[in-house]
Amino acid sequence: MELVRGLINVRDSHSGCALTIGNFDGVHEGHRMVLARLREMAARYHVPSAVMTFEPQPLEYFSGIRNAPPRISTLRDKLTMMQELGIDRLISVRFNREFSSMSPESFIRDILVGKLGVRCVVVGDDFCFGRGRSGNLALLREMGKEYGFEAIGTESFMDRSQRVSSTLIRKALTEGDLAAAGRMLGREYSISGKVTHGDEIGRTIGFPTANIHLGHRRVPVAGVFAVRVLLDGKSWGGMANIGTRPTVAGQEPRLEVNIFGRPGDIYGRRITVMLLKKLRDEIKFPSLESLRRQIEADAVAAMAAAAEAGVAVNGN
Repeated sequence: MELVRGLINVRDSHSGCALTIGNFDGVHEGHRMVLARLREMAARYHVPSAVMTFEPQPLEYFSGIRNAPPRISTLRDKLTMMQELGIDRLISVRFNREFSSMSPESFIRDILVGKLGVRCVVVGDDFCFGRGRSGNLALLREMGKEYGFEAIGTESFMDRSQRVSSTLIRKALTEGDLAAAGRMLGREYSISGKVTHGDEIGRTIGFPTANIHLGHRRVPVAGVFAVRVLLDGKSWGGMANIGTRPTVAGQEPRLEVNIFGRPGDIYGRRITVMLLKKLRDEIKFPSLESLRRQIEADAVAAMAAAAEAGVAVNGN
């Protein structure tokens, strides 16, 4: 799969594609329905399938990163999932003042037709774009007739009478309803990252952890979870804390995961932590000893949840 970073890197060789447009945060079941239709149309027109997404996401640009909703997935996550789904190209567009002020007609004429030479555009039936979100599917269809491309709308994907959306999934994750989030995502919610050195406080109380510093990255979950950890194609049970670690006066958000039957030295390696069940909220304990006792209880609950999910303690 090809990643094109910015419209400035679109080449003549990229002209001619079937395209869909959106944030695709989470690449959930609704997104997958759109992407399946995109692949179908790309095959029909004998052109590559392409996805246009945005960095930062529009709400992050208009509201600021800290005021915008936390992301379900990173750009790297999207790239990985779309590659698995058979998409040929991901075009990451810099969302800035110039781009956001573009009229929908200019976007179609200059970007979709002029730069990308689209043969077909596939979008959700509620898709809006351009300055003031004034463009829609009807305009795409109207101008498609003029410029020679087809515009197709897809229906919403429903879960228990609710339209599946990134907003609804984010709400379920924030409330700790991992089952609902998993149904809408079509998989367990996960966080990926490189294992870094931490404070090694967990090691001193008998529960060494692999640490993923989240930095400025905001996630829609917090608390203590039973997890499945993916490493080198193997699956390990574990428990994770996602938060600021108030008991040890932590400041920055971090994911700390204790992997049951830990597979040796994994510093610097990339792991994926899949959330199985929320065990409790993150709280401040009066001492490290009281924290240790609670973690012992958390470990028992996490092992039970991992076993229920069919995750081997020592990897499989």
